[in-house]
Amino acid sequence: MPRAVVTGAGGFLGSTLCEHLLAAGHDVVGVDNYSTGSPDNVARFAGGGFTMVEHDVSTGIPVDGPVDAVLHFASPASPPAYLARPLETLAVGSEGTRHALELARVHGARFLLASTSEVYGDPLEHPQSESYWGNVNPIGPRSVYDEAKRFAEALAMAYHRTHDLDVKIVRIFNTYGPRMAPGDGRVITNFLEQALVDRPLTVYGDGSQTRSFCWVDDEARGILALLASPWNGPMNIGNPDEFTVLECAEIVREVTGTSAGIVFEPLPTDDPTRRRPDITVARRELGWEPTVSLREGVTALAAWYRAERLG
Repeated sequence: MPRAVVTGAGGFLGSTLCEHLLAAGHDVVGVDNYSTGSPDNVARFAGGGFTMVEHDVSTGIPVDGPVDAVLHFASPASPPAYLARPLETLAVGSEGTRHALELARVHGARFLLASTSEVYGDPLEHPQSESYWGNVNPIGPRSVYDEAKRFAEALAMAYHRTHDLDVKIVRIFNTYGPRMAPGDGRVITNFLEQALVDRPLTVYGDGSQTRSFCWVDDEARGILALLASPWNGPMNIGNPDEFTVLECAEIVREVTGTSAGIVFEPLPTDDPTRRRPDITVARRELGWEPTVSLREGVTALAAWYRAERLG
């Protein structure tokens, strides 16, 4: 069986990738210190080709045996999480990435880095293509995440050029789905957690800023297609359907049937005004595109919340 190591396996997206890899016949070693992930997310995988190692990848990755692929997803990913852990976020993006790259180099394994649309900052190009260098504030509060990922990308490509390592970089755009942590702080979860208990939905700014939301199984399918491909370098994997935050709030209100209204709060520092992926490369190289609409995804996630969090 091919054997994959997934750092950040206890997280929302990391655990979903473990599930997809196991279903595809891989043996999987998960690594996580659960700083933002949860053991509950991987408990269901015990046995059956899955092994869990509880460890901080910033200090090393203690995995023995053969390794065919390394998927580096360890990092706080939501603004509340990385703003509460600025030094840890920078460490996992730098030293954690180096340890993951070394593991792949030693074993001659494929390496896939979880990057983010945040590398584009508050973009001046719209939609954002992989060739766009971004518009990032390198010293603002969000920079601990943005620059950690930008450095991780640079380090991964240096390994590719220096050691001929097979490197793929997925730039992820606003993924949502089951297992997102309570109080995650991202748009869909914020709205659902409020709407399902009939609290007013909090919109930051005037709500005209846009986002593009990708259902987690669509995202995982694209990531694993990228892993299996000959592509080296960055690739956008996200849903190109663009919604204003207010439009998203209205969809959540309609799906949940809440009568709660909307309250407005000041826009956070360096919050991007527009965000939409150009997925031309993913369509051409992988034959991939998302299939789940925002309304379908919100409906499915609302049902999961009712069963798992409120039931």
